[in-house]
Formats: sequence, C-alpha cells, structure tokens
Amino acid sequence: MSDTAPLILGIESSCDETGVALVQTREGELPVLLSHALYSQIEMHQAYGGVVPELASRDHIRRVLPLTQTVMAEAGKTLKNIDVVAYTRGPGLAGALLVGAGVACALGAALGKPVLGVHHLEGHLLSPFLSADPPEFPFVALLVSGGHTQLMRVDGVGRYEMLGETIDDAAGEAFDKSAKLLGLAYPGGPLLARLAEQGDGAAYKLPRPLLHSGNLDFSFAGLKTAVLTQVQKISAVRAEPVEAWPSTLRADLAASTQAAIIEVLVKKSLAALELTGMKRLVVAGGVGANKLLREQLNAACATRRVHVHYPEPHLCTDNGAMIAMAAAMRLQAGQQEAARAYTFEVKPRWPLDAISQAV
Repeated sequence: MSDTAPLILGIESSCDETGVALVQTREGELPVLLSHALYSQIEMHQAYGGVVPELASRDHIRRVLPLTQTVMAEAGKTLKNIDVVAYTRGPGLAGALLVGAGVACALGAALGKPVLGVHHLEGHLLSPFLSADPPEFPFVALLVSGGHTQLMRVDGVGRYEMLGETIDDAAGEAFDKSAKLLGLAYPGGPLLARLAEQGDGAAYKLPRPLLHSGNLDFSFAGLKTAVLTQVQKISAVRAEPVEAWPSTLRADLAASTQAAIIEVLVKKSLAALELTGMKRLVVAGGVGANKLLREQLNAACATRRVHVHYPEPHLCTDNGAMIAMAAAMRLQAGQQEAARAYTFEVKPRWPLDAISQAV
C-alpha cells in the first residue's frame, strides 16, 4: 500500500444491487468518496415479486466490471492506482456474494494488491461518515436494512455492542410484506411509504409489537398479520379484492401501517439513548431514507438535545461506497489488515456483533 492517500476499490454484490466505488484515505482525516456507480436489478425481479437468487448472481457477473470501468474513469484513475480491493463478504445471498468476492480476489491477484472482505451491515453502519454531517464516536445506531432491525452501541470501528434486535420480521420486511398485501408492486416498501403520504395514519388501530416490552428487541410479524386481517375484512365487506379499493382506503391502511412501524422504531431508539446516556444517534439502512422516520426522530431528538446522523438518501440502499468506506475506516483504525491470500470464503449468515476488531 502506498504511504500517502491510498485508494480503495469497494465492490458490493450481496443481493439485488451491484455497487462499485473508489474511496481515498488520508492520514488523520475521514476517507473521501471519489466516485461510485450502482446498478439496481429491481426491474428484472419485479416479474417474480421478489429477488430470484440465481438471476441476481448472473446479473452481478454482467455488471461488475463495466461499473468498475465507469468508476475508475470518473475518478481519473486506472486499476494500477488501486491499493486495496474490498468486497462484501456477507451476509447476503451466497451466489451473489461469490461474484463480488471472486472478482475482487481476481483483481487483487492480477494487480498484486491486497484484498479485504467487509461485513455488509458494517458498511451500512458506517455509511453516515460519507455524509456532509458525519458523526463522531461513540453513538447509538439504529440499523434498519432489509431483514435486519438492530439497535447497537458503537464505541469505534469494530467495537459494537448489540442492544436489541428483531426476533422475527424486520422493519423493512414489514414494509415490503404489508405493501404486497395492499397489492403494491415489488419492491413495495418505498411504494407503501409514498402511498401513506396521502392517507391518515390514525385511520386503523394496528398493533405496536413489543413497544412496552421493557427491552430493546423488535417484532413486526404480528403487525403484518394485523394488516392481512384488515385487508381480508375490508375485502369481504366490499366484496372486491384490495386492488379494486378506492385509493383513499388503501392510502389510509398504508399510512396506519407506516405509523405503527415508525412509532416502534422511534420509541425504541429513544429508549436506547436513555439507557446508554448518549447524545448521538446514527440511522442507517434502506428504511433510514423514510421521510416520516426522519421527521419524527429529528423532532424527538431535538427536544432531548440529541444529534441525529443519516447517510445521504442515495446511499441508504446497498452500494459500493459504504463497502469501500468501511474497509478504509478499518484500515485507518488499524483494526484489520488487507491480505494477499486470494482464497476466500463468503458468509451468507454473519451477525454484526460477532465480528471482532479483526475479522
């Protein structure tokens, strides 16, 4: 690795987005994002109502090298300028992870550069450091990404303590599954949030699972069941499927569903801040882009003099920038060394709190 301003190429391929990014590190400063490119497979998977793993893997193969060429050209760099190649090691779809890992290790071997496997959720967790308002350690983190909803105490890079997590469906799954029950297309979460803007969040009384449990765990499976019950009841009364409902009716149920999810996320986050005594909250992951979540967290934290940090909206989804950033911060903190051994093992299941200061 060069002594000054090393360049790190990050590759993300854990699910249905192919992301590549180039980050530059400088001693004593946060790494800087030079360029990034992202390709989403949403349109391809819509016909199936969800991600098809084999199709996802094949598409990553098609996209990763062209995206790498785009990123290098935008940054005005060549592959020879790269110092480290980072990739998502897990968690995620095994076949999709293998594509990114294989390309990263092949590039590293061809260039004679070290490689570094990165935890996907650590990428999300550290993605707010790419924003215009980066946080400082320590902080409480609300991680709401795909099948994960977790509250963590974060004292530094690689220093994570689990405070609470979902015991069944995560917040993102509750959004997506409820959206499907409402007849919305895949991926339904963002569509439900958009529809909810036109509805009344108090129109239907839906459960807030574990809201008063006395701990920081989450559960959204019961909420999904309650939405299903409402859909079946209304459809039976109206003698028509949900797709034929008036838009106002669907909007009200969407808004009520979103209100239930957001209330749980906000109140559990505030409880975590009170438990730890911290005055800084980081929100990361796809649901972190939700407007209502940001509005309610900002309002609640302002009265408590808590500073809230988010990734830029376009970096809330899976992306290569967060992988390159996580690798750069680990290397800067001396928590991990990049390796020149180009054999690799992906980890489709890999709890974030299980990673140590060197993985």
